[in-house]
Formats: sequence, C-alpha cells, structure tokens
Amino acid sequence: MQKLSPRARVLTAAAVLATVGAGTFGAVSATAGTPDAAAKAAVTADAGNRNLTQSTHLSTAAATRAAQAALDAAKKENQRVTVAVVDRNGNTIVTLRGDGAGPQSPESAERKAFTAVSWNAPTSELAKRLAQAPNLKDIPGTLFLAGGAPVTAKGAPVAGVGVAGAPSGDLDEKFAKAGVAALNR
Repeated sequence: MQKLSPRARVLTAAAVLATVGAGTFGAVSATAGTPDAAAKAAVTADAGNRNLTQSTHLSTAAATRAAQAALDAAKKENQRVTVAVVDRNGNTIVTLRGDGAGPQSPESAERKAFTAVSWNAPTSELAKRLAQAPNLKDIPGTLFLAGGAPVTAKGAPVAGVGVAGAPSGDLDEKFAKAGVAALNR
C-alpha cells in the first residue's frame, strides 16, 4: 500500500466529508418536503375541526383607500386631520396624518376607530350613551367623541375608521363616513 502525502490525505478527507455531507443533506431535504403521516393527520384534523371559526378582515389596500378618502374629504374643507383604520380586533391597519395635523390627532383617531368597531356604531351615538352609563369612558383604548365610524360586512363589524383634528367631532365623523363610503365604490 502506498503512503499518501499530507496534502493528499487532506484532499481525500475533504472529498469523503463532502460526499457524506451531500448524502446526508439530500436525505434531509428529501424528507423535509414530505410530511410524515402524523403531520398529515394533524393538518387534516385541524382543517376539519368544528371548533374553528372564520372571520372577515379588511385588506391593507382597502384600509388605505378608506383612509385616503377620509383625508381627501378633510382637505376639501381645509381641515388638518389624522385618519386611522383599525381591524376588527382594534389593531391599526393604517394611519395617515395630514399636513399640519395636531400632535394629539394620531392617538385620538386610533381610539375613535377602535371605539367604533368595538360597539359597531358611530362614536357620536356612543358619546350620547355616556349620560346613562358614564363608566363606559373608563374602558381602556376607547374615546367617546364623534369622529369614528364602523365598517361592516354582512352586518358584522370588520374595521373602524377614526378621524381626529377638525374643530368639531361632527366634521371628524363626516370625514370618517366618507372613508367608509369609499369602500362601497
């Protein structure tokens, strides 16, 4: 048997490791793409589970369209506002802050949108309920001032549009409703 030089031994060892590594990687790759029977059963069981529900969510594109329509309506009346659109769970989808809108307006717009979607009602109507239930104002994240409007699908709330920054809540709500109306076009 012939003795190998140190260089030849290193190259031979590298070739052996590369071959073993490629075989192992190929085996792992081949099994990674095909789930085993237990995983397939779990996926099938989850898909047919009667404990699951489906919900409708407003797309980012639709939320942006609604926000831009509300901002445009405010601009036509020379109002500096912020518009926020939240999903059914109150998570912000999009916020557009108009030029010159006040520093409090982004948070107020989000809270108005959250309040509208939470109760599936315009916030001006909800503000009237405070006379009978003043503790409503203590619910975290809510703001019972006019300027929020719900977005519904099949009678259920799916989003809220909130506007803040105009000199009156009536104007804020008018702009919020213009945003909701843009979704029907």
